[in-house]
Amino acid sequence: MIFNNLARHFREGSKSVFRNGWMSFASVISIVISLFILGVFMFLSINVNTITNQIDNQVQIRVFMKLDTTEEQRQLVETDIGNMSEVSKVIPVPKEEGMKLLQESLGEDGKDLLSGYTKETNPLPDSFTVEVYEPTAIAMVAKKINAINETNSAKPIWKVQYGKGTVESLFKVTQTVRNFGLIVVAGLAVTAMFLISNTIKVTIMARQREISIMKLVGATNMFIRGPFFIEGALLGILGSAVTLGLLFYGYQQLITHFEFGLLMIKLVPLQDVWLLIGGTLLGLGIVIGMWGSTISIRKFLKV
Repeated sequence: MIFNNLARHFREGSKSVFRNGWMSFASVISIVISLFILGVFMFLSINVNTITNQIDNQVQIRVFMKLDTTEEQRQLVETDIGNMSEVSKVIPVPKEEGMKLLQESLGEDGKDLLSGYTKETNPLPDSFTVEVYEPTAIAMVAKKINAINETNSAKPIWKVQYGKGTVESLFKVTQTVRNFGLIVVAGLAVTAMFLISNTIKVTIMARQREISIMKLVGATNMFIRGPFFIEGALLGILGSAVTLGLLFYGYQQLITHFEFGLLMIKLVPLQDVWLLIGGTLLGLGIVIGMWGSTISIRKFLKV
């Protein structure tokens, strides 16, 4: 009995999609427009979040030692920093390596300008590059490193550098961008639901007489609602499928043809996000269609 009812609901719901051609088309277009805008913001949010994470993770602390620091003092500082729970890695940068990095940063002119320095005449100090588990803890770690220097009578550390002020501003901006993206995505999802609900409500109003007759001859609410439930789900699937096709094609074209010009910003590969975005939009499309159908028909079940 249950199987027969489900088969009947699916059959009637499928017929309704084609029988109400223009209204079904309008519903699908509404779903496509809403989900397309939502999908664009999802792609944008994912890429912005990835880029901000990359920026956050590139923030490091540079600890420069004094020129007269002994090897024993240098190793003691390295051990103390490495023992901090917030620190993930301490990378020693000998002054010879520091000179090479400086030459590379200055390009060909740097190589010519600094080529005369030898190991003995190298004016650069030994240093450490300190990486932390949580980028927002970088200021606190810098304070702890300065505290190590203050408690050491030799005071072997010359400077602790991490971009004070700039780093804090950067974290505020990236957090604002993340929060704004979440708010926009959530707002578009809610807007899409109400838009599709109103569109499907127009479809049901056009069939008010049919619903009233079914109710008068003894049909239960579930029996009447079933086909509309299936119809809404099918419209949601159709709208989601069209939306995903447009989004995935457009995003892949963007990666293929325009990524080289995006200021060296590397977009997240489609294969890394298609399942998340595809599953989200498909599920949301089905929920929007079914939710719109059931909510819209409720008032017409009272005869």
